[in-house]
Amino acid sequence: MTNPNAVVSDTQSAIAMAIAAAVNTSLYSPAVPTSPYNITLFSRNKFPMTKSIETAVTVAGANGGMGKNIAWVEAMRASSPTRNSSNDSEDKKVWITKHPSALGMFDEIMAAAKMKQVVIFLDYDGTLSPIVENPDQAYMDPEMREAVKNVAKYFPTAIVSGRCRAKVYNFVRLSELYYAGSHGMDIKGPSSRNHQQGNQNVLCQPAKEFLPMMAEVYKILLKKTKDIVGANVENNKFCLSVHYRCVEEQSWSDLYDRVKSVLKDYPELKLTNGRMVFEIRPTIKWDKGNAIEFLLESLGYANSKDVLPIYIGDDRTDEDAFKVLRKRGQGFGILVSKLPKETDAIYSLQEPFEVMYFLQRLVAWKRSVLRSH
Repeated sequence: MTNPNAVVSDTQSAIAMAIAAAVNTSLYSPAVPTSPYNITLFSRNKFPMTKSIETAVTVAGANGGMGKNIAWVEAMRASSPTRNSSNDSEDKKVWITKHPSALGMFDEIMAAAKMKQVVIFLDYDGTLSPIVENPDQAYMDPEMREAVKNVAKYFPTAIVSGRCRAKVYNFVRLSELYYAGSHGMDIKGPSSRNHQQGNQNVLCQPAKEFLPMMAEVYKILLKKTKDIVGANVENNKFCLSVHYRCVEEQSWSDLYDRVKSVLKDYPELKLTNGRMVFEIRPTIKWDKGNAIEFLLESLGYANSKDVLPIYIGDDRTDEDAFKVLRKRGQGFGILVSKLPKETDAIYSLQEPFEVMYFLQRLVAWKRSVLRSH
């Protein structure tokens, strides 16, 4: 999978490995009934939850603009992490049998990892940090940073986020990681790896020609939305985010109308909905799924059977990565969510706190393997 806008370079260096204190592995979600880790057993079609936003909007669009607008508002409401359902408890029991806890199934996941190179992919917001009202304050807990740092000592590790790469790096501040910002449209690798098989200093920017357009649309959106209280337009370089977490629900329809009115003059851009955020991206075929394929290829694992990719994320945009892992027939997607959601992930975790414990257990497992050799 070669892209003319991708540049790969190679350097050699080693990363010092400091052995931290042993991880307490007793704090994790209750185990769920034992289940094989064969991907084909967890078919998303066996547990249909809700229509996708694109499907809902397309169907409503056939009934005119008003129907389409209502569909978008419903999609916006559905993206709220605080919503509750009257039969949420029963739904969750059914859902968890299809997507068991990655902590409860940790031994099964590690059984699949034997004799393979584990590669870790992590979303940022809602996965490594909690979702907060002000996206500029989505700081990662120091203990979480330490967990990610330790994971990167043993496994190639990448942050794959909708945020711009520089902003995510400023939050994480770990130079040994790969960073894929703007939904994978801006990828940079570390300057040194001690366990890397392939190339280093990876740089991939498949949407570089859209930069002037994104800057232009950003300025227009700032003007268009400035009088909607709580609206926050974020420039993520190769994509834009319009956050409405702090916008009163009665203003959602107005916000959607304004964003859509801007994009009608830019057919090269598309609008999707995430967790309390509109995402505006180039229409090119490139997403988080393409990003992890690119990174696996750069690491030398494009066609390897000796690799186990693990992707952990909480948002709809992470589904593109989950789908890639299913298509490859190797690796696991782990959805971070307290609510049942339609997903291509195999396993689940409820919140960033559980993500941290999963990463800590992963490090403890690797250290035990190294001690036994």
